[in-house]
Amino acid sequence: MPAMFAHEGHWDGFYRHFSADGDLLDQHRTTTWCELPDSGPWSYIQHNKLFWEDGRTAEYEFGGALVGDRLVWDTDRFSGTGWQSHENTILLMLDRKDVPDSYYIELITLAPDGQSRARTWQWFLQGKAWKRTLCDEWRTG
Repeated sequence: MPAMFAHEGHWDGFYRHFSADGDLLDQHRTTTWCELPDSGPWSYIQHNKLFWEDGRTAEYEFGGALVGDRLVWDTDRFSGTGWQSHENTILLMLDRKDVPDSYYIELITLAPDGQSRARTWQWFLQGKAWKRTLCDEWRTG
């Protein structure tokens, strides 16, 4: 997955979650650090810090292993795979363990200059479209 190398580094951004009807459900600021270690069990590690206007915060860290031409995740919150569909586009299919009978498909597109990216999540619950998440991020390091 050569496209993953272009995502290595630090990113800041905003996540906005919308209902299937387009109503804003949640929004928060995020900082993300994507690393590609040279050794160890993970080929990719992502560190996220989330910040809400009301003062709430959350932190997550998860690793994925490269198996063939796909990244494979199995964490306490989700499992699934990611693959490269184009030199600047990555797709993920993730089953959510923390929301029973749900999954999402994520599209990550890197801008041509490599300094910003757009991420879109299509969520499904019990086989029906449930919500969408829009993530706008820019490189900070």
